[in-house]
Amino acid sequence: MSEQTFEELLEGSVKTIRTGEVVSGKVIAVKEDEIVLNIGYKSDGIITRSEYTNDSNADLTTMVQIDDEMEAKVVKVNDGEGQVVLSYKRLAADRGNKRLEEAFENQEVLTAPVTRIDKGGLSVTVEGTRVFIPASLVSDTYEKDLSKYEGQEIEFVITDFKPRQRRIIGDRKRLLVAKKKEMQKALFEKIEPGMTVTGTVKNVTDFGAFIDLGGADGLLHISEMSWGRVENPKKLFAVGDEVTCFIKEINGTKIALSLKFPEKNPWLTAAEKYAVGTVVTGRVARMTDFGAFVELEPGVDALLHVSQISRAHVEKPSDVLAKDQVIEAKVVDFNEENNKISLSMKAIEAPAQSEEEEE
Repeated sequence: MSEQTFEELLEGSVKTIRTGEVVSGKVIAVKEDEIVLNIGYKSDGIITRSEYTNDSNADLTTMVQIDDEMEAKVVKVNDGEGQVVLSYKRLAADRGNKRLEEAFENQEVLTAPVTRIDKGGLSVTVEGTRVFIPASLVSDTYEKDLSKYEGQEIEFVITDFKPRQRRIIGDRKRLLVAKKKEMQKALFEKIEPGMTVTGTVKNVTDFGAFIDLGGADGLLHISEMSWGRVENPKKLFAVGDEVTCFIKEINGTKIALSLKFPEKNPWLTAAEKYAVGTVVTGRVARMTDFGAFVELEPGVDALLHVSQISRAHVEKPSDVLAKDQVIEAKVVDFNEENNKISLSMKAIEAPAQSEEEEE
């Protein structure tokens, strides 16, 4: 038997590696764009910047230290110069794909930070692997601006897993819809008409405000916002306002709300405040051809008939009165059954002097 050379003996004592294999080693040198790893092979392993991170400007000396233990994937056993080409990034991607595959098969709820706002949705990263969440699956309501999610940690499930096609799709909407159904069920089990509830204004329209009660929205109609007259809900409420109101009616999943608490009905004390003969002050709220409606307090209007405006002949109220004008008048009739009050300015107007009296 021929004797083996020292080099042959050395090669025989060193482990063998193959492309695609995962190897571990110790960092023996670091440059800005390259990591050198002792992997117990006849040649050292090299990890370039592009095989370590997606950041093309990264300084590897700030990310890896000498003597750090690392694992990497073999890309080439020999790069032509006798060195082994390794990839940390591809190993992380493989492990990330495996983690996502398991989550996809089990429909596991994942949590990850939003790493990028894309034109059509959000990108999140799970163990180095990108997951795309389309804008239509980000929320259970349409959101034009997704910038608020930047840097946030969000929950989602994987609904499409095709790593070879670089298509891994996440869905957050499904979780929100399911959670809302649970909250809705819990809400309807505990609420009933007449109950006082507190919610947050979700949207304001010309006809009312939608209040989020935590599981379902209730409508606070413009006619239920005050015992007085409300001309524009947007002057009273803004999105995000907290509102305490009571449930007026529940019809299926529709909830009607009200701020007209019965105990605060101004007509409860109106008979005492506005007894016949009382002189009152009020604001002209609106006018018709036959008279003017005067607001004595929010929720209590009285009619000033055109014939009661002045001792002098008045063709129509707008000839002598203006909207929002404050006037003084006497209560000449109070109909408690129908909540109607009649006023007269003429009753407190001084009678005109005759010509003989003036002389």
